[in-house]
Amino acid sequence: MSSTLGLRRPTVLVADDSPQNIELLSRVLGQEYRVKVATSGDKALKIVYSDEPPDLILLDIMMPDLSGHEVCRRIKANPDRRRIPIVFVTAMSTIEDEALGLSLGAVDYITKPISPPLVQARVRTHLALYDQSRELERMVAQRTAELMATRQQIIRRLGRAAEFKDNETGNHIIRISHISRLIAQQVGMGPEAVQLLFQTAALHDVGKIGVPDHILLKPGPLDDDERAAVRRHPQIGADIIGKHDNEVLAAARTIALTHHERWDGTGYPQGLQGEQIPIFGRIVSIADVFDALMNKRPYKPAFSASQSLATMAEERGKAFDPALLDAFFQAQFEILRVMDLYADERGTASELLA
Repeated sequence: MSSTLGLRRPTVLVADDSPQNIELLSRVLGQEYRVKVATSGDKALKIVYSDEPPDLILLDIMMPDLSGHEVCRRIKANPDRRRIPIVFVTAMSTIEDEALGLSLGAVDYITKPISPPLVQARVRTHLALYDQSRELERMVAQRTAELMATRQQIIRRLGRAAEFKDNETGNHIIRISHISRLIAQQVGMGPEAVQLLFQTAALHDVGKIGVPDHILLKPGPLDDDERAAVRRHPQIGADIIGKHDNEVLAAARTIALTHHERWDGTGYPQGLQGEQIPIFGRIVSIADVFDALMNKRPYKPAFSASQSLATMAEERGKAFDPALLDAFFQAQFEILRVMDLYADERGTASELLA
């Protein structure tokens, strides 16, 4: 056996309603494997769905309650168990029977009466293939994680290119990513969408690269021309990212373009209103404004948490989607913890978002 199973004895589930068949298969396999037995389809499924599922299943077709075919269908429909190899062991020996079993997802078909050496060889082969498959999946998952981490680093560093113009630590983009994630989770967004938002929120202000420093860092009120220059940064950010079929870059572009839109339609650059504003833009808008309120800016001092929360509440239905703002307040204690954990005063945060 290779790496995954090498540290323990593999477990084989024998599902058969015949005590004689169970006794024979247990004796044939017991020296090399841990053998679990089930005398019905229901009992077999309970073992398969337990915390210690088998590594391979020897499955009879003709059983009480659920047939072997139905047991196989249910296992193959379960994303967490579908990869367990199933070998039908049955007296049903026609070509049609074998074709049906394989079409349901079984990896092999052994007819009764069984040959012990044949069963041992088939079990050994399919366990080895299953082990290799799991090792390959582990390697792919590891490589995928490495690629995702690299992608996140690129996104973070591009986001920080804009933040360096008006924020020494770049912790602003980390806070925005975490606050956006918390709001999305609170409204029940799916894990893949939450992760996508978490990754791409860092690019919300990338368009600031195109705004002159003397405007971004101006300590007093902006004049009309300066205000117009600042209001161009969402479109600049969208242009920097560009239009893409790739979902990460498409999401980043959407956030950059729409995070200054307002629920009441008075935002910029497009004057979108209500649900015309993509939900990622609506969420990042809440996170961005709250972070700006809580932190010192060239044009304002930092507000206290109570002042900032009160200001946010006043903008319900004006700047912000009421339902998303409610989610923000429901997650406020976790959000305030993020504000403390990644405060600018603590210095630059660690390389990857936790």
